[in-house]
Amino acid sequence: MSDKTNKEKTEKLFELIEDIQIAMLTTVEDGHSLRSRPMWVRRREGDGQFLYCFTRDDSGKVRELCRDRHVNLAFADKGDQEYVSVSGKASVTEDRTLIDDLWSEGARAWFPDGKDDPNLAVIKISIEYAEYWDAPNGLMVTAFGWAKAQLTGEPPRGVGDNEKLGAA
Repeated sequence: MSDKTNKEKTEKLFELIEDIQIAMLTTVEDGHSLRSRPMWVRRREGDGQFLYCFTRDDSGKVRELCRDRHVNLAFADKGDQEYVSVSGKASVTEDRTLIDDLWSEGARAWFPDGKDDPNLAVIKISIEYAEYWDAPNGLMVTAFGWAKAQLTGEPPRGVGDNEKLGAA
């Protein structure tokens, strides 16, 4: 049982997401198949309930989201042993104020016409559930903990944080 408050868990969640930035966005295709693709994830300061991704308004993922809004974002930083899973519901907006607010020149690699691209849209993900795993002790300590657990039959201890959050 964790003694972290929900606020502390949420802060840690967003700290991990900010450091990782790229996530695999999973949507539901054809009503039953899951489809994932890498997306650059943005967050607005003070907006702890939503995550955002730029997209083209005519993309396959937009069509998928029109049929089923359920999504998952999976973040992974193997080097730092940090992993995050966020699930929720997504909507698509062409709100120019939001696009201006989220825009960064780094997005120009995917949208060469910049924030004024008429096909630029934003996927807005409302977070419903999240979980993260953070093993700050590094790969060797984590591997030792898991090996010890295999030998002793006891769960690994002290190898990092694993926290679950309802609506973050």
